[in-house]
Amino acid sequence: MMTLSQSGKQKTQESIHIPMDASKKSIWAWALYDVGNSAFVTVVLAGFFPLFFKTCWSSGAEVTVSTAKLGFAHTTAGLIIAILAPWWGTVADCGAAKKKFLACCTMLGAAGTALLAVVPCGWWHYAAACSVMGSVGFSASLIFYDSLLPAIAPAREAHRVSSLGFALGYLGGGVMFGLCVFASWQPELFGLSREALIRASFLLTSIWWLGFTMPLILFVPEPVQLPRQRFAQSLKQSIARLRSTLQQARQMKSVWIFLLAYWLYIDGVDTVIRMALDYGMSIGLKQGALISALLLTQFIGFPCAIAFGMLGERWGAKKAVIAGLGIYVIIVMWGMIMRTEREFYVLAAMVGMVQGGVQALSRSIFAGLIPKERAAEFFGFYNMVGKYAVILGPALLGTSAYLTGSPRAGIASLLVFFITGALLLCWVKNDRPSDARHQPPSQTF
Repeated sequence: MMTLSQSGKQKTQESIHIPMDASKKSIWAWALYDVGNSAFVTVVLAGFFPLFFKTCWSSGAEVTVSTAKLGFAHTTAGLIIAILAPWWGTVADCGAAKKKFLACCTMLGAAGTALLAVVPCGWWHYAAACSVMGSVGFSASLIFYDSLLPAIAPAREAHRVSSLGFALGYLGGGVMFGLCVFASWQPELFGLSREALIRASFLLTSIWWLGFTMPLILFVPEPVQLPRQRFAQSLKQSIARLRSTLQQARQMKSVWIFLLAYWLYIDGVDTVIRMALDYGMSIGLKQGALISALLLTQFIGFPCAIAFGMLGERWGAKKAVIAGLGIYVIIVMWGMIMRTEREFYVLAAMVGMVQGGVQALSRSIFAGLIPKERAAEFFGFYNMVGKYAVILGPALLGTSAYLTGSPRAGIASLLVFFITGALLLCWVKNDRPSDARHQPPSQTF
């Protein structure tokens, strides 16, 4: 995927290799789903939705008011995802229904995306609701998507197969976004207005997403657990496992400190992804420059994430993440004082340099803190914490901008997340730098 991190994806630094003992058809069908859902992140979440939200659906409102509305829309989606995430994980473990639930979640997300194409200007409530639908469907689908990986590749090859999905996601999302940007910049070639082409981008993204879901539905085998559990029984067992993990983690101080630090700084990272375009428009920058900067971040992100992983091997993952958070502090301070489009390009480049590396090496740190024999359970908890991100950040940014009347004050509020997260991370012990080379960088914008 192009950015975000959505919330919980990782990309390997190793070269892509398809294992010979797995079904190539199933592997490629599974990986192609990433091509589809990545378009939602690039075209909608980070691209045209914040742009259109300010210029169309919240047209006439003060820039700080529209920023607050957008921030609370993202916060609402984050809250819904956080509340439902444990239930989604339980359903994913019930067996023999993962593809059905993935299809349902994809249809929910694609429907919310398509509906954005017909929401009239000024109807920001409806646009926000459609965005929430898309975000919830997207995040839920990833749980079932990830749970299908063991069915198509043995554990020793899973990281390489996963890398194929992320690589195709970068390519597919970037291509789709590039085509939509080109169309919106050259409306005369299509005989349509720029507004009509942006609306068409939402509809085309929905179709693209659904289209690349079909290979997975048709060719990926449904994993079956024997004996198959009823939902109530599976839910009871999952609650027991979570309680056991929490009891063990309670005795591990560094785990709790890290999870708190991670929750804070990853909220800041994801808020930058979702709100950067809105902030640029709030301070008067041109839309074309903002979109170009977003594309710049996209293409800088992947190679820099790999380079950041190499830095983690040399320094240790914790030191590298703290350095990345230090750059995020500079990014926020730069954003507070920037005035020109050229300065926004510099900001976009800095984000691309550190975004994927911070997410990837965070996973490496966590891997060095937990017992290896219970890695799956602890990483389930880690992923749950990640889904609770993007709640405080957009709300704090929007509220600060609204109360102070200045979008620059809103962006300054993100310093709390990065500084506090970095300070807490300094207290984390037993970091194992050697784990960094085994952990893939996350997809970024």
